[in-house]
Amino acid sequence: MDFTNQTVIVTGGTRGIGRGIVESFLNKGATVIATYAGNDQAASKMKEDNAKFSDKLHVKKCDVRDENAVIEFYKFIEETFPKVEVLINNSGIRKDQVTAMMTLAEWNDVISTNLTGTFLMSKHAVLQFMKNRYGRIVNMSSIGGSLGLPGQANYAASKAGQIAISKSLSKEVAKRGITVNNVCPGFIDTELLADLPEEQRKEYMKDVPMKRFGKVEEVASAVLFLASKEASYITGASLEISGGL
Repeated sequence: MDFTNQTVIVTGGTRGIGRGIVESFLNKGATVIATYAGNDQAASKMKEDNAKFSDKLHVKKCDVRDENAVIEFYKFIEETFPKVEVLINNSGIRKDQVTAMMTLAEWNDVISTNLTGTFLMSKHAVLQFMKNRYGRIVNMSSIGGSLGLPGQANYAASKAGQIAISKSLSKEVAKRGITVNNVCPGFIDTELLADLPEEQRKEYMKDVPMKRFGKVEEVASAVLFLASKEASYITGASLEISGGL
């Protein structure tokens, strides 16, 4: 899979799985724009660690929940790059709480970031992709969208919604050479899992048939495939990276 001369957008691309995806694309020759919501320190660290790609890595703050911010972001893209071929919708947050105790703010924050963000970024990407009759969108969903883990009604709804959006959008743009797919990670060894109590980590690992958490690189490899020209006849699909859950 060669992404030389391709431009790739990765939302939430400065930490965790997003960072791994960005670095994988850079290693395959792509020019990458990594967006982030507000953690300037993590963005600077990520850029410093990838200094050898300074001519190909662009880090841009963008609130994917805000359509005006998204419009401004795509204006920057149009003015700076000849075209863009790939969008990875990776921005996502969790605010876990049992449904009966979940506040409306906790619900709205997760839905607006994970689901509305995917809608807005995809909507404006498609307008650019259609001009070139080519494009790849990969949504970073989750097995949580189908499993519905306790305390994650907001997160599960947002992740199931990403899959539903991709089903509709993939049919709308298929004739234009644009594919829309989902990658659904299970328990991946990132800071999100590191923040959990040790007992909960052990319980989650017991549920995984492979008896280990996944690696960021394993998720990134699946994303690169679905974003490649080689995956031209795959659209509206969801690929689980879950160790057999």
